[in-house]
Amino acid sequence: MERAKLTETNQGRWGRVDADGTVYVKDNGEEREVGQFSDGTPEEALALYERRYADLQGEVTLLEARIAKGTADAQVAKTVEKLAGKLVAPHAVGDLEALRKRVHALSEKAQEFATKQREKREQERAVAFQEREAIVVAAEQIAQRVNNGEKLQWNDTSKIMQGLFEKWQTHQSTSAHLPKSQADQLWKRFRDARKVFDKAKSEYFAKTEAKFKLAREAKENLVKQAAALAGSGGDGVKKYRVLLDEWKKVGSAGRKYEDKLWAKFKAAGDIVYNALKEEMAVTDEEFKQNLVCKEELLAEAETLLSESNHKKARKALSEYQMKWDEIGRVPRDQVREVEARMRKIEAHVKKLEDDYWQATDPEPAARTEGLSKQLSESIAQLEAELVNAPTNKKAALEEKLKTQREWLAAITR
Repeated sequence: MERAKLTETNQGRWGRVDADGTVYVKDNGEEREVGQFSDGTPEEALALYERRYADLQGEVTLLEARIAKGTADAQVAKTVEKLAGKLVAPHAVGDLEALRKRVHALSEKAQEFATKQREKREQERAVAFQEREAIVVAAEQIAQRVNNGEKLQWNDTSKIMQGLFEKWQTHQSTSAHLPKSQADQLWKRFRDARKVFDKAKSEYFAKTEAKFKLAREAKENLVKQAAALAGSGGDGVKKYRVLLDEWKKVGSAGRKYEDKLWAKFKAAGDIVYNALKEEMAVTDEEFKQNLVCKEELLAEAETLLSESNHKKARKALSEYQMKWDEIGRVPRDQVREVEARMRKIEAHVKKLEDDYWQATDPEPAARTEGLSKQLSESIAQLEAELVNAPTNKKAALEEKLKTQREWLAAITR
């Protein structure tokens, strides 16, 4: 604000200073004392009280701007009232009446602004209530699933419930402040839903842990039994397989123990299987000579594949089979091949016998002859009946006669 110039009588536009340093202001057509300043010049005295006026003017200007921009708080009406009180008889020099008019004009704007702020605040509270209630409903839905006995993925659902709680905390600190009654009601619903979930979760994991404990004890025992088979050689494989079947029937021992126990159990099994492999390697070495003998026997026996006399083939095969058994076992990796060659020879001999039996079996011919005789007699009887049969029965007799003639033709071809 531009400072008013003093006249020779120490007067400015809005105030003056008398000889003893007393400062007066022209306020609403009258002169009013606002203070004293005896330690300086008249100019300095007026400047001090003009600065005080400037401070008041700044407060008015700032409040006008905040109301205009919508940045004032909800207590703006009280701020205007307080500022008006400062302007009743301020110790300042300047156009006080102009400031009072500006503040008076702000009163109505402040009321309008406060009303809008209240409406906005109520809207924000309504939105905040809906948002927070949505969090509550989500928690209650989880609790309802628990009460309905639904199967839950507890770890995943726990993360969801924890996320809802964190969302609640964030919303509580960042959204519009709800009335205590509403906030308490929503919190009670959310807390009750969490209690239902937490209780069911605790019970589930308690039961699960009990099962894990039983499974853990059972598998620890199986590990001990498997480890005890280490000195039993190849015979331990069968026993280990029995233990493995029992292992599969036992439930999980829990993530913390399952892998460790399985590693120990498998290590014990590896020892048993390695012992079996070593025994088999020794045995296979011993059986190599048997393989040579069986291959020589097969080379001789395979001549039967060109034999057509079933009796000679059966006699020779029986001799080969006796020698085959006497030779004994062959290395494991050769068993399938040599056995397949012997099965081929046996199949050929069996086919020779089957073919001979079918060619010489008297029963099929006898059965055909008997059926042919029966059909012939039945046909003759039908032909005789047809001669004197009534008209309404002839069609049926002719159809029956036709069918039996077809059967007879089929078996006498």
